[in-house]
This record gives sequence, structure tokens and C-alpha cells, in this order.
Amino acid sequence: MPNIKEIRERIHSVNATQKLTKTMKLVSSSKLAKAQHQLSQASKYADHLMAVFNKSIAHSHVSALQPYLQPGDAQKRLIIMISTDKGLCGSFNTNIIKQTEAYLQKHHLFPEQVDFLAIGKKANSHFKKQDYYLMTTYQMIASQLQLREVYEATDWIIQAFLTNQYSHVELIYNSLETAVTHAVQVARFLPFDRALIDDAATRNVDTGYIYEPSQSELLEQMIPLRLSTQLYAALLESNTAEHSARMTAMSKASENATSILKDLRITYNKTRQASITNEILEIAAGAEALRKN
Repeated sequence: MPNIKEIRERIHSVNATQKLTKTMKLVSSSKLAKAQHQLSQASKYADHLMAVFNKSIAHSHVSALQPYLQPGDAQKRLIIMISTDKGLCGSFNTNIIKQTEAYLQKHHLFPEQVDFLAIGKKANSHFKKQDYYLMTTYQMIASQLQLREVYEATDWIIQAFLTNQYSHVELIYNSLETAVTHAVQVARFLPFDRALIDDAATRNVDTGYIYEPSQSELLEQMIPLRLSTQLYAALLESNTAEHSARMTAMSKASENATSILKDLRITYNKTRQASITNEILEIAAGAEALRKN
């Protein structure tokens, strides 16, 4: 059994750790509220943009969308993988890695058949060790989340797809389901889903819009905007889910610290009581020996 000094030091250490986890929980809670507000505002914009986009394709010529509807002949795919720069967020990054590996296995992809556009640091090293190529040009894009960098990354992705460097582009990220739960999403980025495009065109036949400039010119400008909005929304979703995961992880850590402190205090009291009992027994034994002498 440890002595009283060791137990006291352990209690002090756990107390200090608990103060830290509670502080981190409060910080994450504050960041979560801010991120949720940003996500809410961006979602409204994205919804309106998609509504206009869907109506714009109702009478558009097939040629305007054709380059974005067909997978290229390239034997390589691009996966945009969004993880975090920091840890202490539970299974957030582990789930991204597991889902990405599941995707690779499902489509029987080997390192030479896939490239990663890596956003965030944590999930990158796992695939780098397996000889996958990871582009880190936009690795820090999520840390400050500037729209200009999102547009630049989207333009590069579009050009890479249109020049047949990649046959498919997929987006893998965490999205927030509730205030304390998140789930990994695998979303197609390019090519567009023809069934969804056809369905949107069918449902928006009578738009009543007058286009200036022409509808095809407008569509050419809207396609990059739609894709950059999709990427920006995914980054916001991931950022919000990260703060939620870290808040939950720190909350559980604080609860565990409380449980450990309870056990330590019981052990401390038992050890202290045993020490006092031993001292009393020694005094009594000494007194008895003196009396007999």
C-alpha cells in the first residue's frame, strides 16, 4: 500500500489535471457555439445557392455540364481527407482513418491508384507510412478557414479533374449529428451525380427566370462556386464536430478524474487511519512494557 505522502501527491496531480480538463471543456464549449453559428449562416447560403443552381440547370445544354458528369479515364482517385491539427478529441481522427481505409478496401485501391489532399495533420501520418501520396499544400486551410484559400483549392481540384488527372474526387470528413455526437461522411465531389442532376432539372422545369448573361455562361460560373461552397461547408462541419468531440472528451476526462479522486481519498483515509491505529498500538505496547518493568 502506498504511503500517505504518495497518495497526497497523487491527489494533487489529479486535481491539477481536472482543473485543466474543465478549462479545456469550457473553451471548447465556447468555440463550439461560435462554430455552430458560422455553420448555420453558411448552411443558409449553401441552401439558396443550391436552389439557384438546380433551377439554372433546368434548361441548360448538356454540353455545359458534360465535363463534370463523366468520370475521366485516369486510373487514379483523389480523396480530400479532413482531420484535425490537434488531438484530445476522442475518436474523431480515428474514425476518419477507419472510414478512409474502408473506402480504399471497398474500391480495391492501392497506393499508386489514389492521392490524398490532406487537410489537418493528425490523419496524415497514418497513410504516409503506407506510401500513399499526400498533398499538403492546403493542409492548414482549416486552421484559419479563409474563403480565398478554399477557392484556390477548389480551382486546383477542378483543373485536376478536367485535365483527367483523377477519375473521381471524394470528400471524407466528420459532420455534427447532435451537440455531442458526430459521424463520418463520404461525399462525392466530382463527377456530379447524374441522377441528382437529372432529378433537379426535372423538378425545376418552370423556373420563370430571365438570364443575363446567358444561362450556360451563368452555369459555368456557378459550378466552381457550388463546389467551393461544398468544400467550405464540409470544413465548417468538421470544425464544429471537432469542438464538440473535444468538449465531450474533456467532459468525460473530468468525470473520470472525479471518480479517481473519490477512490484516492478513500485510500488516503484508510491509509491515514491505519497509520494512526499503528501508532496507538505502538504507544500502548510501550506503555504496557513500562508498566511491567
